[in-house]
Amino acid sequence: MRLGSRGARVLKERDTGGVSRDPRELAGAWTRFQRHEFPAPAPDLAPFVAKYWIVEWGYASPYRQLIVPYPHVHLTVQDGGVPEVHGVSSGHVVRVLDGVGRVFGVEFRPGGFRPFLGSPVSALTDRTVPAADVPGLPAAGPARPVDVAAVEEWLRAARPEPDPTALRVADVVATVVTEPGIRRVDDLAERCGTSVRRLQRLFAEYVGVGPKWVIRRYRLREATERMARGGVADWAGLAAELGYADQAHFTRDFAAMFGEPPTHYAARY
Repeated sequence: MRLGSRGARVLKERDTGGVSRDPRELAGAWTRFQRHEFPAPAPDLAPFVAKYWIVEWGYASPYRQLIVPYPHVHLTVQDGGVPEVHGVSSGHVVRVLDGVGRVFGVEFRPGGFRPFLGSPVSALTDRTVPAADVPGLPAAGPARPVDVAAVEEWLRAARPEPDPTALRVADVVATVVTEPGIRRVDDLAERCGTSVRRLQRLFAEYVGVGPKWVIRRYRLREATERMARGGVADWAGLAAELGYADQAHFTRDFAAMFGEPPTHYAARY
């Protein structure tokens, strides 16, 4: 990963079409250009933080990194940069990696950033803001070098009291993940013993996207897992099984999340 002194460039942009994938991404080739680590948070921060992630890269020419969203707020610190907070993205995002670089990230649990923010997380959806603009976070960034110890010391300086509602919301999202039979918000509300309106308000306040979006996201993940196990022949049948009214709606949602139709994705991988 020694590419000289040209430095690194990370840009974020919304990709609006099915862009052809870079061969450096396919068949595990990305492992020659990127290194990933996923340290676990300390127990006192685990009610808020799902995990940390560290990515190092080295590219001789720009690389478009497709990022598929999940219902997590992230905080990132790029070497030499300032901390930024990334709200949940409603669709896929492309980051352009160029040269050499490193990013340290904090992935908050669904609902876990609400106690820091002190206001509805939906205000951050599809937005990136400097961490210094978030009242619940320390104005100064973590100490250098940016590692787990420095980030945890920084987070502890602003650590709020555990929020029982945030913990409940995280459990509701975990229910969506682990129970594939949940396909509609009505199903989830019944499973959790609450109303659809109550779920919608909770998710806007604590997650940043609605329960319908979260359900769709994890049912689409099931679709990609089936493709990985050997392909899908009956797309209309799969769409119906995942709770879609028709194949067209399934294809539209899949392309919004993954940047290309499911048939293209399956053929590629």
